[in-house]
Amino acid sequence: MADKRGVTIRELAQAAGVSIGTVSRALKGQPGLSEQTRGQVLEIAQQLGYDVGKLRTGKPRRMLFLYSRHVGSLASNPFYSYVLHGAETACREAGVPLSLMSVQAGEDIAGLVRRHEVDALLGVGYFAAEAMEAIRRCELPLVLVDHFYPGVRCVNDDNQLGAWLATKHLLDGGAQRVAAIFGPMTHYSVSLRAKGFRRALFEAGRLFDPDYEVTLDPALEYRDAGRDAMQRLLALPERPDAVFAYNDSTAIFGIEVCREHGLRVPEDIRFIGYDDIEEAVHSKPPLSTVKMDKEALGLVAARALIEGDIEPSEASLPVELVIRESSRAATSAPTAPARKARR
Repeated sequence: MADKRGVTIRELAQAAGVSIGTVSRALKGQPGLSEQTRGQVLEIAQQLGYDVGKLRTGKPRRMLFLYSRHVGSLASNPFYSYVLHGAETACREAGVPLSLMSVQAGEDIAGLVRRHEVDALLGVGYFAAEAMEAIRRCELPLVLVDHFYPGVRCVNDDNQLGAWLATKHLLDGGAQRVAAIFGPMTHYSVSLRAKGFRRALFEAGRLFDPDYEVTLDPALEYRDAGRDAMQRLLALPERPDAVFAYNDSTAIFGIEVCREHGLRVPEDIRFIGYDDIEEAVHSKPPLSTVKMDKEALGLVAARALIEGDIEPSEASLPVELVIRESSRAATSAPTAPARKARR
């Protein structure tokens, strides 16, 4: 957003030595700033000729729920559907209309956003750096969910702790060869879940074997990629006896493959996922998982935008381990000794 002299909120923030969120609060007269900071911003705005009157005051008139097109439709991605429902609940309570749009790098994202005539953005999931910069250039209040970007307010669950809890559960139950299936490590939540997985192995004195950690092939369709990852694990000289999957859908695909190979879950191989989507309860056997309040992610993020709470920070919502049949310890003795980490 630039005035007739071409001054943008970003330039105003740089001149004042504060964040865009601080400038927005100062110009809107919102609480949470010292009078000195507010006065400094207003003085510099006047010096630069920024039209203070053009900045809308109060809650946003309309919010836009943005997500990356590469994740597919929300119908095929249950996790983000829950987040959307939470955001819609917050907007409904505040009387703020919420619209929906998918974007991808290379598009005229700013132009697409302008067509929605919104004044607040809720970005959900991973965005490539090019797309993130285009979103930032819209110069609208922005909060991210299930992603992290410097200088932006972000709302996530405690991904590292959740993966640590899941992996520790498998280890504590006697698993000797714990494998993991992950999505792209460029995704913030995935990288933290990988870190939690490795931390649990390290603390248990287990040797980290890269052969037991596989990532989905991005060239394949999602379901095919999950099945392919499990096939690679089963092809190892010593197949794993437990698998942590970075989300529930991938765990369910893995269980399907194991069943096709005549393996019993959890007797021969144990599984635990992440997210606690509805399908986890109804899978055969019911899937152990890490639960977080998915709707709360959207609710907290939308309320932050509605209340003008967009200072750069990261809110981390709690997680909970949910134990179901898929990860219960087998009664038979393990087939191979645990490998200790080198000291």
